[in-house]
Amino acid sequence: MTAEDTSLVTRAKTDRATGRTTGRAHVVLPAFNEEGSLPALLRRLSDVSLTEQLTVWVVDDGSADDTVAVAESGFGDLDVRIVRHLINLGLGRAVQSGLRAVLEVADPADLVVVMDADDTHDPGLIRLLRAEIAAGSDVAICSRFVPGGDDRTAPFGRRLLSRGAAQLFHRALAVEGVRDFTSGYRAYRVSLLARASAHWGERLVEEQGFACMVELLLKLRHCRPVITEVPLALRYDRKQGPSKLKLRRTIVQYLKLLARDRLSPAPYRKL
Repeated sequence: MTAEDTSLVTRAKTDRATGRTTGRAHVVLPAFNEEGSLPALLRRLSDVSLTEQLTVWVVDDGSADDTVAVAESGFGDLDVRIVRHLINLGLGRAVQSGLRAVLEVADPADLVVVMDADDTHDPGLIRLLRAEIAAGSDVAICSRFVPGGDDRTAPFGRRLLSRGAAQLFHRALAVEGVRDFTSGYRAYRVSLLARASAHWGERLVEEQGFACMVELLLKLRHCRPVITEVPLALRYDRKQGPSKLKLRRTIVQYLKLLARDRLSPAPYRKL
């Protein structure tokens, strides 16, 4: 660990102890061919930025359409930054690239919000996520499976997969405070991610597909985070274009991830 990493982790632990979350919300949007959905989402984020400090990180995962051009076109005073993959590497690598880009510039008092770029997630929930972090949470999840949550607009197969995975991971893993393990809409303390990144480095996110969201939770649990959930009403009716989730492949990824987690030893030192 470098002297800079050590300094960041030390400040992170101090920040966690004081509960400060007065900083900027860094919104990471993994995007692959989202030129249809991205304009509406960025306009909604621009509205939120009128009352919230936001920086939006669009991680273009080798899009073949005008995703990058849309992100660069300007949406009021919204601060939009672009991270590019020249080829499509998958959701996991896009999330990893976004998190690493944020950690290079963020203050420990900031928070990172990861959300889908297809406009199915309401940016207005960022205020609730910040409030949860400010109240002491290290991770706040937008959950379809708490009172007030709703996933009725999603296709039946996707709903069945999400609910089945939630039951599987809830029964098999001891992660307190989590009902919706596969939600792609979450907020993390930068200080928490800094501690985890100092330990795992490039291995913080290894899964390439949708299982990466569960993988990240499983690794962060070794930092003993406080995790809470807020209701998410999924707006799948606003999605433009076909889903990129492959049901059979994702089920296999979930099962392999669970088996690997059960066989992997816990970190050798306290994180």
